[in-house]
Amino acid sequence: MPFLDVAVLPLRGVQAIFSIIVLGLTAYIIDVTSTYWWHSWSSIDFMLFCSVWTILAVAYLVLAPSRFPAAAHKFAIFGVEAITMIFWFAGWIAVASLWGDLRCGSLPGSCGAGTAAIVFSAVIWLAFVATSLVAGLHVRNTSSRNTSAPPQMQGV
Repeated sequence: MPFLDVAVLPLRGVQAIFSIIVLGLTAYIIDVTSTYWWHSWSSIDFMLFCSVWTILAVAYLVLAPSRFPAAAHKFAIFGVEAITMIFWFAGWIAVASLWGDLRCGSLPGSCGAGTAAIVFSAVIWLAFVATSLVAGLHVRNTSSRNTSAPPQMQGV
């Protein structure tokens, strides 16, 4: 799987940049909805959490294997990858379901932002599916005594 070895670093960039974009979009939606209804929807709040979580997770996934090898246990890396993948799946599905039930006329200015957040979140989820597969294959293909990070993630 040489393609996956080369694709991990660009996928990390996609994960980080798109999560910052979703952070801005969801913060805008929360601002607009709290102005009109005095509260925001919990699914939008969860997507905001996913963005912040992803920034922290990508920082760990990039820095731990190269700078802090003791913290880059293969099961920890796989766990962070899998949990983040599940978070994004739940987040974009919940917001897409909410957005399907809403009328865009009732959300002045935020209809496009919500649609964009859904699309970016789905792409982030796909990126985490790919990197989770790489981490999962590393866990499966190494012995139980080898606890190092995958080789393609060590030089990041």
